[in-house]
Amino acid sequence: MTGSTGGTASTPQHDPDRPYDLVGVGIGPCNLSLAALAHGVPGGLATAFYEQHPAFHWHPGLLIDGATLQVPFLADLVTLADPASPWTFLNYLKSRDRLFPFYFAEKFHIQRAEYDAYCRWVSGLVPGLHFAHQVDSVRWNPERRLFEVDYTQLDTDGEAAALGRSYARNVVLGVGTEPYVPEPLRPLADAPGVPVIHAADYLTHRERLLAAGHVTVIGSGQSGAEVFLDLLRARPAGAEKLHWLARTEAFAPMEYSKLGLEHFTPDYTRYFHALPEHVRGELVPRQWQLHKGIDADTIAAIHDELYRRTLHGGWPDAVLTPGVRVRTAGRVATTQIELHLEHVQQNTRSRLTTDAVVLATGYRERPVDRMLAGLDPYLRHDSAGRARIDAAYRLVLDASVTGSVYVQNAEKHTHGVGAPDLGLTAWRSAVILNTLTGKEPYPLPRRTAFTTFGLDAREAPGIPPQGQARGQKLTPLTPHL
Repeated sequence: MTGSTGGTASTPQHDPDRPYDLVGVGIGPCNLSLAALAHGVPGGLATAFYEQHPAFHWHPGLLIDGATLQVPFLADLVTLADPASPWTFLNYLKSRDRLFPFYFAEKFHIQRAEYDAYCRWVSGLVPGLHFAHQVDSVRWNPERRLFEVDYTQLDTDGEAAALGRSYARNVVLGVGTEPYVPEPLRPLADAPGVPVIHAADYLTHRERLLAAGHVTVIGSGQSGAEVFLDLLRARPAGAEKLHWLARTEAFAPMEYSKLGLEHFTPDYTRYFHALPEHVRGELVPRQWQLHKGIDADTIAAIHDELYRRTLHGGWPDAVLTPGVRVRTAGRVATTQIELHLEHVQQNTRSRLTTDAVVLATGYRERPVDRMLAGLDPYLRHDSAGRARIDAAYRLVLDASVTGSVYVQNAEKHTHGVGAPDLGLTAWRSAVILNTLTGKEPYPLPRRTAFTTFGLDAREAPGIPPQGQARGQKLTPLTPHL
């Protein structure tokens, strides 16, 4: 399913005398949320969103049967900013005559495939979405005081069909992430022959993996657990021939306590953004279990499946080893792969020969340096060379630039672990639209967590300190001399 103008060959070049209020680059869940909420701004906004793929898709290689989201269905594209929006998940169900079945199913966490179907429904109805449009560059035109967005229209084969340019007062980058392949395995992943694939492409290669004699899964997060479980269930008892390796010290559950989840609230995002840069840099790696752990139900399902296979005596032919890193890797003849492993705690090394490897090694922010080369003179960077991003999700630009460039799911270093979380998607879209319009089309709550994350209760402008009753004041603590 494509957007209302998705993939057409007749999209006109936009009139520079009537610039867009907002042009979006990329149409994933983040920019799809923004497009949907922008459509509901009173008075209307002129928007256009461009995506190089021919239609919306959300991690199609990981839509494993039965796999669920790690966030409740209320974390759809719009509800947490505007529950009355026509683009809510519940309205999607209503349009499909599925409200009563969903009501009786009592599912708080929906399947990934259903979330994907919901997003495709929204992408087919929200106006101003242009699929099969590859954005090539974004520049600031100081004479027009507008952004120039150059794009290439693609035909059904993905080849260039036409060039175009749009002008915009503001731009939002929502290009998402790309699969990360560790350095030792990149030559093998790029070469044909023995399968070394990223989990993002798992379903595409599933039958080939099931036919392999021995399969190794690398990565301890949710994707690695889901791939391992799916392979385990599909392979014969006693002849599973599976290895599951991870760098982490354990196959650990994701932090899912109610107060722990408050790290994914706007309150924590504001607190994190106000921290010194070096503190933020040290904090994110220590919080891996907030976003890189495994859902407890998935861990239980893996253990249950392994236990079931001991029913008639013996142990399943499956090895689960955390605390291991891959030092190097190479091919054995043309049919197998040899992984050179190191156990970090034991300081021991070993070799593992396998017939296929699935890399559940996560994602990295998609580089946009080439696309934004024309903006480079205006960009401001932190001490690590990363883009500075303000509390309203705007790149910090030179004062001569009167427009704004917003970012979505590229601000973990400034906004914390909640940056890629679907639960904050609608909130971030509302913040962007409130800032862009200079009004408040989407009123947002002043407080979202019971936890007060800092002693000084620093907040965004216009938001009162949290954790204090009216008239109550926090007394700063004075260190002992």
